[in-house]
Amino acid sequence: MNVKEFKKIISSKNEQELPGLMAAARQETLKYFGRVVQLYTPLYLSNECVNDCVYCGFHRQAGIKRVTLSSVQVLKEARSLKKKGFQHILLLTGEAPAAVPLDYLEEIAAKMKELFVSVAIEIYPLEEKGYRRLVKAGVDGLTIYQETYHKATYKKVHPRGPKSDFSWRDQAPARAARAGLRKIGVGFLLGLYDWRYEALKLAEHLNLLLKEHWQTQFQLSFPRLNPAETGYQTGYPVSDKEFIRLFCAFRLLFPQIGFVISTRERPEFRDKLLRFGVTQMSAGSKTSPGGYTLGLKSGQQFEIADHRSPQKITEVLLKAGYDPVWKDWERTLT
Repeated sequence: MNVKEFKKIISSKNEQELPGLMAAARQETLKYFGRVVQLYTPLYLSNECVNDCVYCGFHRQAGIKRVTLSSVQVLKEARSLKKKGFQHILLLTGEAPAAVPLDYLEEIAAKMKELFVSVAIEIYPLEEKGYRRLVKAGVDGLTIYQETYHKATYKKVHPRGPKSDFSWRDQAPARAARAGLRKIGVGFLLGLYDWRYEALKLAEHLNLLLKEHWQTQFQLSFPRLNPAETGYQTGYPVSDKEFIRLFCAFRLLFPQIGFVISTRERPEFRDKLLRFGVTQMSAGSKTSPGGYTLGLKSGQQFEIADHRSPQKITEVLLKAGYDPVWKDWERTLT
């Protein structure tokens, strides 16, 4: 598929096309990924943030208890996740470099490297040298969403704080790729602006990244705007059928790119998406620091829709004929 055909698919409102798109997307997924789905889980290190993102439960003015876990607390959380079988972990923070400095992140990454096969981060954008430091400490993956590619909307929903710099965030995946990160996830937040516009811009962005950084493994995610403690109401809701159209269109345009689905989506919808695109999914997620074992009342970034345990997710995958994989690569190979 080319970009012209992609644009035609996402622009169409003909629901009778969906079964054919779903079948084609399923065929492409099976061709390149088989029936393997890799499992991971997020571990929130901190909810400190200096931004005023209007849709996020961690924003600067939110009346929540601010917490940054100590290395001892992080290890307790991490070991509990390790016991559940996880080999891939995603470390998350708000955007507060003073509270969560690079030295702290290096220390945590080095400890996590001893426990997990893969250590990825979803943190504030760094300079290239900052990413290089984390790669050296053991980080191999990055997730960084542009949130919205529509500049006027971006400015509106990020009114204050370092995140208000559109270009600095937009260029972060390229900086990370140059720094040597093995896997980089990009995407946009469904609900901030018209998803069709966002899809075209994301496709352009990913095409550029693939051209300039062919050695990097990129992946896509389409997190949907869920309720948060801000009470933000979207003016651009995305229906399940529109989500499926978006998902299938990207699978056909980028058949060899991995797709990630988080616990933002309802259990039955996540199970449905498995059939035509998902290659990686989170399980048993908590979106607040200390949420797994510490019992800290620190507020969550957004509401989770799928509360099933990792064991239950595994059962669902096996029953549907998929192979849940806890470990998909070995550090010694690189």
